Formats: sequence, C-alpha cells, structure tokens
Amino acid sequence: MRCPFCGSQDSQVKDSRPAEDGAAIRRRRVCPDCSGRFTTFERVQLRELHVLKKSGKRVPFERDKLARSIEIALRKRPVDPARVERMISGIVRRLEQMGEAEVRSDVIGAMVMEALRGLDDVAYVRFASVYRDFAEASDFESVIGELARTHKEAVIAAPPAVSLEADDPHDD
Repeated sequence: MRCPFCGSQDSQVKDSRPAEDGAAIRRRRVCPDCSGRFTTFERVQLRELHVLKKSGKRVPFERDKLARSIEIALRKRPVDPARVERMISGIVRRLEQMGEAEVRSDVIGAMVMEALRGLDDVAYVRFASVYRDFAEASDFESVIGELARTHKEAVIAAPPAVSLEADDPHDD
C-alpha cells in the first residue's frame, strides 16, 4: 500500500481488526521510509459497478466519492460516525445486490435521499439542494414542506404514549 505522505510503495501493517460489523477490515499501517501512520480499510467487492451519469458518461463507482458527498451534507451535524458508515455500507450493499453492472446516478441519489431522510433532516435538505439542483428559495420550501408532512404523518400514526406508572390506591 502506497504511503499517502511520502509516496513510498512499501508500508507495514501494524494492526488489523474487523470494522463495520465485520463487513470490512481496518488496518493500521506505518511507512518504513517516513514513519507516517495511516489507516486503510479492506472491503468485499461483489462486482465492479459503474455509474451512468445524466450526461450519458459512464464512470467507475467510487465508495469514497459517495462517502464524501454524504459527509458534506452532514457537516457540523450531531450524527454518530458509526451510523453514517453503516448507512454508506448499506447503500453500497444494496447497489451490489441489484445485480446490475451499471447503475444510474439518479438511483444512487434516491437511495442517499431515502437514507438521509431517516438520519438527519438538515443533511437531507442540504443533499436535496444539490441532488435536485435547487434554483430558488421555493425549492427549499417544498422539500421542508415534504419533511413537515412526513413528520406530521408519523406523529399521527404513532400509538399514544402509555403511562407505566401504576395508580397508587393510597393517593386519595
């Protein structure tokens, strides 16, 4: 593995352990040339995926690019990094399980939107503004309206809260 600091072709693995609930291996590495330390992750790749862009261009799917776009939407949000990693792994797993060698970019965007909706409302709106190419304030208003309706429906559908405290017959 090439050292990200000095570019040396050699690095030594100092520690390996399971990550992402066993879906990856986290390796701590050290460069013998510059003594730089860094972490790599090894994951199973079921098939080589390609993304079909709106322009018609085909590019290799990059998990890191997906992670970066999600991290931008989640910047400065109080979301557990482990939940974000599980979300990303879940999206990648769903893409691989589709059985297609080529996936349209809008399918990936819809999966990310769905996952962010359940994770963080602000990140959902941020991602939507780029994914849906917002041009004016009313675009934000419509997405926020969708979220408000979804939250209202969830509250209505939720069962009423039940008190677990027993009535004390001596409280009269």
